[in-house]
Amino acid sequence: MTTQETMSREPRSPKKLNLNSTKKTKTPGASSTLPPLDWARSHGPITGALSATTGAAAAALLGTATGMPEGWPLLIGAAGAVGHGIGHSVRRKLTLRTAVARAASWLVAGGWTTWAMAHGPLSWAAAGSLAALGVGIGAAASHTAAWEEVAEEERFTAEARAAAAEMDGRRRVIAAEWQDRVRRVCMADVKVVAVEFWETGAGFSVEAELPGGGVTWDRISSRSRALAADARLPLGCTVHVEEGAAQGLVVFDVMTKNIMREEKLYPEDYSPLSILTGIPWCLRPNGEEIRVFLREACALLLGPPGSGKSTFMDVILAGFARCTDVLTWVIDLKQGAIGIPWVTPWLEAQGLIEPDDPDNPAPAGTRPGVDWLAATPKEAIRMLKGALRINKARQLRYQKLMRQQDTTLLPISPELPQIEIVIDEGAEALAHANNRREPEKRELAELIKEVMRTTRAMGLRKVLTAVDGNLNTIGDTVVKRFSPLSIALTSGENSGHNVGKLFPKVRIDSNQLNEKGAGIIGDSGANGFAPTEFKGWKSLPSMVRRVVLATNDRRPTLDQVSVEAAGEDYRERWSQARAGWLATAAEAVRNGETDDDQAPGAAGTTTAVLDKPEPSGAGDDSGRRHRSLNLSYQRQGQGEDPDELAARFLAEIDQTYGTTEEPDRTRRTDRQRPRGLNLSYSRTNPQENSDTTEDGDGSERVPPLLQRAYDAVRAAGGRMHTADLAEQLGLAATELGTELGRILRAVGVERPGKGTVRVGKSEPRTGYLAETLAEAIRRYRDAR
Repeated sequence: MTTQETMSREPRSPKKLNLNSTKKTKTPGASSTLPPLDWARSHGPITGALSATTGAAAAALLGTATGMPEGWPLLIGAAGAVGHGIGHSVRRKLTLRTAVARAASWLVAGGWTTWAMAHGPLSWAAAGSLAALGVGIGAAASHTAAWEEVAEEERFTAEARAAAAEMDGRRRVIAAEWQDRVRRVCMADVKVVAVEFWETGAGFSVEAELPGGGVTWDRISSRSRALAADARLPLGCTVHVEEGAAQGLVVFDVMTKNIMREEKLYPEDYSPLSILTGIPWCLRPNGEEIRVFLREACALLLGPPGSGKSTFMDVILAGFARCTDVLTWVIDLKQGAIGIPWVTPWLEAQGLIEPDDPDNPAPAGTRPGVDWLAATPKEAIRMLKGALRINKARQLRYQKLMRQQDTTLLPISPELPQIEIVIDEGAEALAHANNRREPEKRELAELIKEVMRTTRAMGLRKVLTAVDGNLNTIGDTVVKRFSPLSIALTSGENSGHNVGKLFPKVRIDSNQLNEKGAGIIGDSGANGFAPTEFKGWKSLPSMVRRVVLATNDRRPTLDQVSVEAAGEDYRERWSQARAGWLATAAEAVRNGETDDDQAPGAAGTTTAVLDKPEPSGAGDDSGRRHRSLNLSYQRQGQGEDPDELAARFLAEIDQTYGTTEEPDRTRRTDRQRPRGLNLSYSRTNPQENSDTTEDGDGSERVPPLLQRAYDAVRAAGGRMHTADLAEQLGLAATELGTELGRILRAVGVERPGKGTVRVGKSEPRTGYLAETLAEAIRRYRDAR
């Protein structure tokens, strides 16, 4: 018997006692060929007739032997006819035919008993009449039973018709209300063709036909907030509008109860899933599961602090753990916090930490719930380089398999699993894409984007989370372009900002979705779905443990080709040298004592050699820095102390513009800039920079978006409207204006003329001049 069979077997429930049965328990030595009797079972037509006739015969024999008055059986029969035949039938709401048949049976049985006592029960006449009486009672009982079934079906049908009529009445009222509402709010004369009530009771859906004349569903969608206000929906309820099954149809999903406020625990159904058949991530307002398909898609999850992002991540990891054809790799540069609970049962089974419940420890053979956990940039770089090597090896070694399957995509299966790389707080890595002072994180950012771009066919995909969707947070637009599945958690600050970044054309009132775990999800892929509201499940730490143990024997292992390609970086991922810190970190997480001492590679951990950053002389360029204003504080991570940043900034100002002359003890070459304000920005072209230093011309410090915008504007003749520039760069106009405005303000550049530009003979509109962008480029190059 396998371990999986042992773990999946349900415990037997104890037998329940039948207190209405007199059947004795069969002893081991007893044997009988007769069927067991159940005295609690009700009579049918045959047993009822036998019971009546045998009872009448017994009463006649007993009455004759004891000298019972002859009128008593008739009185008893009359009492039975009134009590059981009429009274009981009325109480159970039986038909008149059944009541008459029961009363007649009692009266006939009583009358025969009286007659038999008078003329003798032991005669052939008495026996024949009794047999005829039994047949008559049985036939009447059978007929009335069939009649009752028909009558009961008719009653149920009548009740169903009444309920349907009532429901149809409600549907007609709702249809009339919403036809009038859409006409009044949206100025469109729609015709409601269907109304469906949700099983959860939290709302209903209305399908309507659009009128002619070019009215489209998105025109109706733009007024969804006004429709909700006109319907006087409770706070937290929205009207979601989407296209119907055919063009010319529109569907209104109307929430009448704020189910976003309700906490729903992750279901205790840990049955197997597949990446090919979809993974449930959350719930629609009508209670339906939203399944995501990630065979070819990456996912981007945005959520401000306090929005329930960590809980949502546990649900994502639980879904991957249930898949029999997915291996999960996790990158979390915040001390691996998101992945530690998923490896804790394995640490227990290895005897590295004490179990929470000594009576229920993790069994021997428990594997980590995630296949690889990286908590430092160095380990993450190992992981991503291994992923790229796996991608190349699969492309070469599985060509025959793909030809046999007649597909250009690697056939994913339990023997050849997909690798899902989950990156929590991707801003920790992507924000350093242009930071030459931290080459390790810069390399990590480039690897993240390269894996996204190049590994789709070979079954390596990513799920990336961030606080917001600004370009300075996720680097550039590569992440958005390769993430058709987008999720925006809307509880907390900047929620509407994130919705606008991911779904610029959506007209959903995200202000109503302010509960933890609520948000908007959409898949822009070929087989995706329109953005819609959702409510995520709540996960508990105990749920993580249950999922790890329940899926232990069905989670796949990496195929041999990929193991060989990944090499020692993969095989040694759980070695003491690289994962020894997990035991200390897991205990700290349990005790709520997490701090920097438990960070991977910190001195207080059990492994002192785990990816500890080594000092490098090549990385120290303090002796080669220009003595000018240092703007590098704008590129620092969010984890630095603001007071320290301010002090460093003031020190740079004092060093550059100080009024007290200090003796210059450093050797200065002719190429070095003199002390004082750098006015090189006044040159005409950004290329004309005679202050080129030994460490380059500073091009690496120019934000990529600024350089792309400058090249596009210069190619267009030196001036360009914002909308045209956004279209050329593949961005929304609002997003471009926000990001470029932030980039220009960071170096003190302002657009002339309040930002308006006249292109040709067109009217002045917001736009950009090549000279303005060139000045910003020069200042970024000069900054240190």
